[in-house]
Parts: sequence; C-alpha cells; structure tokens
Amino acid sequence: MLGVDVPILAFTHCRDVVAAVTKAGGFGVLGAAAHTPEQLDIDLQWIRDEVGDKPFGVDIIVPAKYEGSSEGGKSLGDLSEMIPQGHRDFLENMMERYAVPPLPKEDSERSGVPVDSEPPMTYAQAVPLMDVAFSHPIKLIVNALGPPPPDMIERAHANGVLVGALAGKKSHAVRHVAAGVDIIIAQGHEAGGHTGDIGTMVLVPEIVDAVAPTPVLAAGGIGSGRQVAASIALGAQGVWCGSVWLTTLEAETHPVVKDKFLAATSSDTLRSRSRTGKPARQLRSAWTDEWEGEDSPGTLPMPLQPMLIAHASRQVDRAAMNPENKGAVELSNYFVGQIVGSMNESISATRVVEDMITEYLDVVERFEELSN
Repeated sequence: MLGVDVPILAFTHCRDVVAAVTKAGGFGVLGAAAHTPEQLDIDLQWIRDEVGDKPFGVDIIVPAKYEGSSEGGKSLGDLSEMIPQGHRDFLENMMERYAVPPLPKEDSERSGVPVDSEPPMTYAQAVPLMDVAFSHPIKLIVNALGPPPPDMIERAHANGVLVGALAGKKSHAVRHVAAGVDIIIAQGHEAGGHTGDIGTMVLVPEIVDAVAPTPVLAAGGIGSGRQVAASIALGAQGVWCGSVWLTTLEAETHPVVKDKFLAATSSDTLRSRSRTGKPARQLRSAWTDEWEGEDSPGTLPMPLQPMLIAHASRQVDRAAMNPENKGAVELSNYFVGQIVGSMNESISATRVVEDMITEYLDVVERFEELSN
C-alpha cells in the first residue's frame, strides 16, 4: 500500500528525520500541527527534493471535540475572552517564581498565536494545512486526534492519498474504518503525545481483530527491532514510531530537552493536560508538577490551554538555551513516550532504522531456530 521496503513509519516534526527515514527504506510522516501553511509548503518541497520519488506523508491534528466545536468553531478573539484571569495570573506567577526572563522585543512580537490566525488545534486551522498537503505528492495523510473529518477523507481519496487515523480504543478504530480510513494506528498507553488508557500489548490484537482486513500499525513503546517483531506477532502490519526519533542527530529537539530525554528512565513520563488541554504523555518536569499541584487552577480545554501557554512556552524555550537560567531549564519538557528509558544515546535516524531491521531479523532467525 505504501510502497516502502520496511513497515516502519516515523512520525516526527522534523523534516530532516522524515527524509532520513524515508531514504533508509521506511516511511517518514511530517507532523504539521505546529506549522503555518507557508512553513508546511517549504518543508514538503524540501522533503520532495531530498527523497525524490520515495513516498512520505503528513500528520495533521483535527480533534473531534474542542471548545466551540459543537457550534461550528469560535473565533480566536471569542476563545481568548474565555480564558479566566486566574489562569493568566497563575502562569505569570509561575514565570516569575522560576525567574524566566522575558522574550526580546522582536521575539515577543512573533510569539504566541497571531491575532489574525485561526485557533490552534481546530478544524479551521487544519483546512489550510490540508490545502498545502494535497498540493504535494504525499502518499498518506493522518489525523492524530479523533476520526478524520469527511472532507479530509474525500479529498485524500480523490487525490489517490491513503488516510490513517490513530485509535486508543477498539471503538475508535471501528468508527474510523466505517468513516473510510485506510490504515489504523493502534496507539497504546505507553506512547508519547495524546494517548489513551489501554496498553499496546492489549490494544493491538484487539483492534486487529475488530477491523480486519484493514491494516493496523502498532504504536506506543516501540523503538527496537524486538518491539517491531512483537508488533507483527500481535497481528500488526507495521509500526508507527514517534518518540525514538527525538534524540536522533537530525532531530530539532530543544538541546536541554534532548539531554533530559537521554538521562530519563521509563518512569519519568506522565499523561498531562498542561500543554494541549487533552491528556498527552510528556516528560515530567517542573512545568507538569506546577499544573498538577495543589495551587494550580487546573488546565483548560483544547484549544484554550495551548492559547494560554503559547507565549510562556516560547519564553521557557528561549531562556533554557542559557543553562544559567535554571528555572527555565527546570520547566523545560516535551511530549515523549515511556520508550524514553531506552533512548540513551544520540545516533542518526538512519542508524535507528538499520538497528531496528537488524534486530528484527535476529528475532525472526531465533524463532526459526526454536521451531526446528
């Protein structure tokens, strides 16, 4: 279906990783949620120039439910007015307590959500990104949060593009297939980013049986050839990996966060609403501790939470580049799965793919020996 040598799909926000994995025989998928349409167009053209005729895809977040979705969406101004002053005060106080310096004026003017833009993580924001994605020869488009909207599926199929969707429950997968999705990504509890409550080992065979013959990719806690082999044994046709690319040489991960990942154990993550307003697995840090603490006003629903923290997140990232800004370093974090405990060295994305293939073949050989 995808025209690749090995069924390893790499979800990443970094175009360099997309290109490296694709050229290594896998299938790179560019996460576009944080892109502007202009940035997405530039990155997709760059990837095309790098990989030639090799196939690649795009992942866009179009959540099924968010604040204002039942009313057809709200304007950025209306949503901004819904953010309580108490939440703004809590965040401002946090920045002061951790002595995070303000952004330089030129950066401050560019930070946050532009007043003339669509609200983040909404259908209105996704449509221009879809327009750009379909103007390039992508092979796959994926919705990362809920069933793809009907027009995404219709436009994709009209352009000869396959549609994928992530599912954290069997019911989600069944609903996706009924809507016309071509590939289901069964994402277990271990995964980084938005994820559900069911572990990969249980979820994958459950979804495989429920949606057959629709192909299923296993996701969540997968970063080695042994885990690829386990996924195939569970009935998946391939794997969807995200976290494992965050510490590669090509990754654009913030250097402080990358160092934290390399030092972290599999117990150092948690599901928190503190970045997007929906439960998303990320590295535990002072940021998550503050939002989970007794003095926290609680997080806001999507997209209010990302709107609230947009400026502060940029402020922390900028300040943490200087290790003397210890408060910003403490606050720094990012989405990552429990596989982070095995991400102990920074190697190339190409080598990650090669190591996965080699280890997978070793497992197959071992099984063959056991059967003789």
